[in-house]
Amino acid sequence: ILTILGNSAVLATAVKRSSLLKSPELLTVNLAVADMGMALSMYPLAIASAWNHAWLGGDASCVYYALMGFLFGVCSMMTLCAMAVIRFLVTNSSKSSGNKITKNTVCILIASIWLYSLLWAVLPLLGWGYYGPEPFGISCTIAWSKFHNSPNGFSFILSMFLLCTVLPALTIIACYLGIAWKVHKAYQEIQNIDRIPNAAKLEKKLTVMALLISMGFLSSWTPYAAASFWSIFNSSDSLQPVVTLLPCLFAKSSTAYNPFIYYVFSKTFRCEVRKLQCCWGWRVHYFSSDNSAERAVSTMWSG
Repeated sequence: ILTILGNSAVLATAVKRSSLLKSPELLTVNLAVADMGMALSMYPLAIASAWNHAWLGGDASCVYYALMGFLFGVCSMMTLCAMAVIRFLVTNSSKSSGNKITKNTVCILIASIWLYSLLWAVLPLLGWGYYGPEPFGISCTIAWSKFHNSPNGFSFILSMFLLCTVLPALTIIACYLGIAWKVHKAYQEIQNIDRIPNAAKLEKKLTVMALLISMGFLSSWTPYAAASFWSIFNSSDSLQPVVTLLPCLFAKSSTAYNPFIYYVFSKTFRCEVRKLQCCWGWRVHYFSSDNSAERAVSTMWSG
């Protein structure tokens, strides 16, 4: 519910301000799309399976669930990596060269991210790697436990772990360390803190916001990655079901964090959310009054 409501607000704000969106903000929209896609395509089935105390459906629904999770997970990770690289380039470039990152460039980058994610998600269907149920039995993912007995599976998980997790994570960390050093040096050059330009303050706020988004995603998925990597070299029975369940649930919570970060750091987003709240509250009050059916038709026509 938090994921759908929060990211719906992000997308509604983006649509309303579509003509004013800057190029890097398109990556934020893409991240919201990935989070919404994960929530809508996966969470209802997982919740129903949890109430059922067993996976609903057969192998087909298990493969579908795992494929969607892998697709949107890799897409989110690569989007965060692209955000870090672009923020690094913008921070370390002059105003004249900072405008080179156009919307067309970002759109091509987003399309490349989706194609890259789709390629990795489809590879297990083509025979390189496997999809299977989680040890606790109410969701599906990559069949980690099969890989220590299968050279084919092991090569897939090793390649995926390096190209979809380790390298993007190292890139994110390196970019934000570079940004932090650049911002530190820039603030040292300013003798009077009261005269810090508004552009520098905005740049710092945007950097902190992007850093928190990346940290939220990485911290949410790190326990799951650690438990999964453990099951590659050890039997899945060596871990209790709760030990594998909690990291999985914690990883899924990553889709709900970002809108709250936007709300804290973005004044524009706060204003738009309040407008949406006022609009929704007005509609609820209007429809709950007398002659609501007649007024509803009138409201829709005049709206």
